[in-house]
Amino acid sequence: MTSQRFPLDEAVAAVKERIPVSPEVFVVLGSGMSGLAGGFRDGVSIPFQEVPGFPEPTVSGHAGRLVFGSVEGRPVLLQAGRFHFYEGHDPEVIVAPVRMAAGLGAKTVLLTNAAGSVSPNLAPGSILLINDHINLMARSPLAGPVLEGEERFPDMSAPYDPSLQTLARESARDLGISLPEGVYAAVLGPSYETPAEIRFLRGAGADAVGMSTVPEAIAARALGLKVLAFSLITNQAAGLSEDPLNHDEVLEMGQATGGQLEKLVRSVLGRIDT
Repeated sequence: MTSQRFPLDEAVAAVKERIPVSPEVFVVLGSGMSGLAGGFRDGVSIPFQEVPGFPEPTVSGHAGRLVFGSVEGRPVLLQAGRFHFYEGHDPEVIVAPVRMAAGLGAKTVLLTNAAGSVSPNLAPGSILLINDHINLMARSPLAGPVLEGEERFPDMSAPYDPSLQTLARESARDLGISLPEGVYAAVLGPSYETPAEIRFLRGAGADAVGMSTVPEAIAARALGLKVLAFSLITNQAAGLSEDPLNHDEVLEMGQATGGQLEKLVRSVLGRIDT
């Protein structure tokens, strides 16, 4: 598992020294969703600067640390603060945490993000179960030499695992949480979309739009990992609301409603059969 530029083996070794057992699940937390990382008892916190190759996050709402601990009796590694293309990172940096987690032994990846609603029926505060995606980033983390353990042409007919989606539906039902399902469109950013672009996305079949998640899902599938993903809808996209968009409101909505997503994630983690 060696990249031409990213020191993946060194990153795996550095984290492996700090955690007592291999994680079964790797969780990526989206903007403003730090509650789960702060809920570990006796968790191991590893700042990004202590992981070879990991850059410091530059986006507000992304803590910049890995957290290892037990959730519902299961060893879990969390990434609190992700990397984005719009920060200027190369694709291999964007998906390095997923590849590192696979190197540590994780078999399941659970992705979360803050997203804008493309559908007029998807209100802010909703949790969307992602059942498919549209990659409009014009980039792939798999371009270039094939890394050890990865497929050259991974099948993406079901990028988000059906069995994990069933667990998510069961968890939502038991918790009394509404869980609509839909398609997530990934764009490069960092500017928000124009009303015309939102009309285009809606016509293409998207329900939500954001600037992350899809590269990680692609890399995970190339590694043979199971993937589950949720969007926390923080705002209505341009053209669906008269209010201008800003990142502070995204963070505020994530912090205000992220508790429901945290409960859902915890329940799903308790149900996963690894």
